[in-house]
Amino acid sequence: MTTINEAGVHTIPLPSAAWDIGSFLENATGTIQGWGGSVLILFGCIGLIWGGVVLLLKLIASPQKEQQQAGWGKIALLILVGGALFTGGFNIVQTVGSGGQQTIEELGGGSVIISTWD
Repeated sequence: MTTINEAGVHTIPLPSAAWDIGSFLENATGTIQGWGGSVLILFGCIGLIWGGVVLLLKLIASPQKEQQQAGWGKIALLILVGGALFTGGFNIVQTVGSGGQQTIEELGGGSVIISTWD
């Protein structure tokens, strides 16, 4: 670790950091995951709030205006997906993605049997 020495000033250690492409990519990956997780949490919060607002509007509205409102399925999905993203953020998307990766690996790991009819 490099230090700076000046007259009358205590020794201040300077952080040493590696400036190579590997460290850059690792740091960038962590930063982007943090930002992406925050964006997903924000959208989850918006979806959860919007789902609650639409639910209340649907319950308050008169039956004659039923065609103009969102359906119960859309409201339920807004609340469920919004709540999942709000509480899980990047982790829930990563978990779902890893499940898809496992399925692809299982499907791709098999062998093909070709039978010929003579």
